[in-house]
Amino acid sequence: MAVNSAELIEIINLIADDIQKNKDFLTELDSAIGDADHGINMSKGFKAVNEKISTMSDKDCGSILKTVGMTLVSTVGGASGPLYGTAFMRAGQAVGAKKELDFNDLPIILDAALEGIKMRGKAEKGEKTIIDALEPAVEVLKKSSPVDIKLMEEAVKAAKDGVEYTKGIIAKKGRASYLGERSIGHQDPGATSCYIILSAVYKAIYDKNN
Repeated sequence: MAVNSAELIEIINLIADDIQKNKDFLTELDSAIGDADHGINMSKGFKAVNEKISTMSDKDCGSILKTVGMTLVSTVGGASGPLYGTAFMRAGQAVGAKKELDFNDLPIILDAALEGIKMRGKAEKGEKTIIDALEPAVEVLKKSSPVDIKLMEEAVKAAKDGVEYTKGIIAKKGRASYLGERSIGHQDPGATSCYIILSAVYKAIYDKNN
């Protein structure tokens, strides 16, 4: 699997499409334990991302990812903008000036994104956040080398399991943390949007290779 800059832009556009399709669902989840705007904010952010990167097919992959991050920071409200923005900027730094990415770049990209989110959000796994979906996926991808499509499928499943896990735990970060035990029973919107993003990447790469 090799993804050039133009194909990376296509993948990001697919992420934006899936976020848009799930906008109402994400907002519904957020209405139970947050500000009821996660889907709206993420959709707005990725729409702006589409416009920003549409002319960047001649740029390196790192520059594209960093542009995604900076755009999300400036357009997505609430905590999600800084968290996802930092994730994409850190991913871009990890990629550097590469004009092409392969499977083995995936754990590097996602690990950098994860560390960025942990740093920005001062959070760890088990606190009902994005990390509960992303960290299990990263752990799967780092357990075997070389990375292949099957391992990526396992990583996406681990992220989905992480979303399910958030239903049974107390929120310890953000607005949801104010609810205390009342946050139990609700799945985390951020973990859900993270799963949607990872799933979109997997589908795009699977379709490219089949």
